[in-house]
Amino acid sequence: MSRISEAFATASSENRAAFVPYLTAGFPDDQRFLAAARELLEVADLLEVGLPYSDPLGDGPTIQRSSQLALEAGVTPARTLELVSNLRAGTEKPLLVMTYYNPIYTYPGGESAFVRELRAAGADGVILPDLPPEEAEGLLPVARDVGLDTIFLVAPTSTEERLRKVTAACRGFVYAVSVTGVTGARDSVGAEVPELVRRVKQVSEIPVAVGFGVSSGATARPVARAADGVVVGSALVRLLEEGGSPAGLAREIAAACRR
Repeated sequence: MSRISEAFATASSENRAAFVPYLTAGFPDDQRFLAAARELLEVADLLEVGLPYSDPLGDGPTIQRSSQLALEAGVTPARTLELVSNLRAGTEKPLLVMTYYNPIYTYPGGESAFVRELRAAGADGVILPDLPPEEAEGLLPVARDVGLDTIFLVAPTSTEERLRKVTAACRGFVYAVSVTGVTGARDSVGAEVPELVRRVKQVSEIPVAVGFGVSSGATARPVARAADGVVVGSALVRLLEEGGSPAGLAREIAAACRR
């Protein structure tokens, strides 16, 4: 069982959903990113680190802006792996990297080198929002070889056939997006979330984590009742952008993950 699978199993045994916060690597700068990530790891079950990319199609304005500023500050894929390695030195909790496919495609040495170096940096999994599983025939075997979990996305519009194909390629968990849109803090989470989780569980036993739109304890609570994990990104990144700390909001959401 991978470290990611163990984290979900532990959360389930404690009658709660796993809390999965997201931060953009190197935003607002390396030191504040590392400080915030360490604060989040005190209450998180897993931590998702976004690799800054110039065309983050699945992300809303908050994460788009953080990625652009990180890029302008010189954060590269190699620097992101260094930051992950720095975090790994101080935690045994699962670390995930969320990246679009182009940085992998253009990485020196290609897919194989990216996957090996990501794993060597201490990452347990990679989230791939724009890579269809049928286009991952080169990446999946090398990820399996080094023990790196692969997480793909499903949406409320995914058909049963699509859910079967995506979950078959996932290891660790499947990432279910709560809306047919981009990331971003919202006042409520779509009513279709429980139905989407139910549909995924009809075709797979893999844990389901729900993201896109969760911004508070109030929005996390109904998601935690339906899903195995709750992913929160934009609301935490916005606090960093405003010069604050995400620790208080993280504790609020972690408490709301209890059923």
